[in-house]
Amino acid sequence: MRNWGRFATVSSIVVLGLTSGTVAWAGTRDPVQVSHGSPFAACAVGAAPGSVLYPGAEVEPSVTAHRSRPGEVVGVWQQDRWSDGGAHGLVSAYSRNGGKTFTEVPWPVSRCAPGGLNYERASDPWVSAGPGGVVYGSALAFDANSPRNSVVALTSYDGGRTWRNVTEVIVDTELSRFNDKNSVTADPARPGSAYQVWDRLELSADGTQLFAGPSLLSITRDFGRTWSRPRVIVETAQFQQTIGNVIVADPRSGALYNFYDSIQFTDATATAIQFIRYEMVRSTDGGRTWSRPVVVADDTGVQDIDPNTGAVLRTGVGIPFPAIDPRTGELYLAYEGSDFTGGAYNQIQLVRSTDRGRTWSAPTRVNGDPAVQAFTPSIAVADNGDVGVTYYDLRTLRPGNVTTLPTSTWFTVSPRGGRHFDRERQIAPVFDMLQAPQANGYFLGDYQGLATVGDQFRALFVTANSGRPDNRTDVFYTESGSVSARTPAAAATERAFTAPARRLSPTRR
Repeated sequence: MRNWGRFATVSSIVVLGLTSGTVAWAGTRDPVQVSHGSPFAACAVGAAPGSVLYPGAEVEPSVTAHRSRPGEVVGVWQQDRWSDGGAHGLVSAYSRNGGKTFTEVPWPVSRCAPGGLNYERASDPWVSAGPGGVVYGSALAFDANSPRNSVVALTSYDGGRTWRNVTEVIVDTELSRFNDKNSVTADPARPGSAYQVWDRLELSADGTQLFAGPSLLSITRDFGRTWSRPRVIVETAQFQQTIGNVIVADPRSGALYNFYDSIQFTDATATAIQFIRYEMVRSTDGGRTWSRPVVVADDTGVQDIDPNTGAVLRTGVGIPFPAIDPRTGELYLAYEGSDFTGGAYNQIQLVRSTDRGRTWSAPTRVNGDPAVQAFTPSIAVADNGDVGVTYYDLRTLRPGNVTTLPTSTWFTVSPRGGRHFDRERQIAPVFDMLQAPQANGYFLGDYQGLATVGDQFRALFVTANSGRPDNRTDVFYTESGSVSARTPAAAATERAFTAPARRLSPTRR
């Protein structure tokens, strides 16, 4: 799901060319394909007037890994996307061999899944691994034909093979309340603790006007068996909402930092914005109390579009992606912004804090080609301090091309501090984004997945397929060792991404 009224104007892989001003990733090897067909193909639940189903389409992945079990990887994504919100259900996948192969497991959070909750659709999946080998999951479950909606928690104690303790953390049944953009974070300093956060929109009785949208929190202290009653941790003024709440946890100090986008509208119609900015609140007592909001950066993101046709792209604009250095506690926030283009189009921007979020740097541009728009960043920090970011851009699009939208997928890394993203690698063949599902714009997800284990980065992301209306997108995985540019010796020992389990073909059908 997305923020309410942000933009008033919006009520086989085909290789299209790999020309670039930067060096592609070493070996130009393809990633591992994780998704293989839909376990919900026979499900007929969730249809509503005006809805379009995209069968076989996967979007919006999240990924996590155990620090103590480096060979294990767990991911999750939306499966069979609807045009007007959510999907048939959510599917997770786990690997025991460092991401060479994956096994898929449907999450029991919607009616399409075996033993699933009694909801017609599901959305916004998130995973986070904590001490003791526990993986925590978060999902949004809701109906298309009634206002009933819920934030759902679930837990795996066996590395993603099975999911238990499926819990409706909050349930609303009226049009005047809607829960959105949830995430979950395991606490590395407090075994058994994890935190679910989301925004809860408070609307008029008919659901057409926005009154407020505070941030809510629910906590488990018993490894996901039970969750606390939700409570507000970020109050909002009249006609204000948060969106994209995500917590990062400091394994050394135990501090928690919740990041979100704060939007102040001028009135309940939410058609005009007074201010929009990224903010953060801090807790030093395991989530019991929280600081007042700190402004992190202005949100200068603009609507992403196909520059040749004006077609809307639904991307990660307005969604913050934070990370923390596990050794120093330095904080980072990656986001889409137009500071470096005078508001013309988005770049990938990064700000950082070295004083526990009290003050923040000016933005740094992350993406390699400043002449084209870039979107949907994900960020993670390795144990050695390397800062990794994945994103998409349109550098291979040529003027006059109105039939395809060649889109590239990138990984870039900077030494600790995030000041020098001068090592960029292409991690998938160029694909045509016009083949992606339509959900208020061509849609791959409001976010993609990136995690670390030790000095290794692990990415889970979506690309589009051409000529496959029954399978418009797929989920892929790749990983890299440290590629720190801090010393010539470090650069010389740069390791290529892992070889794939299967190779993509330009003529794949």
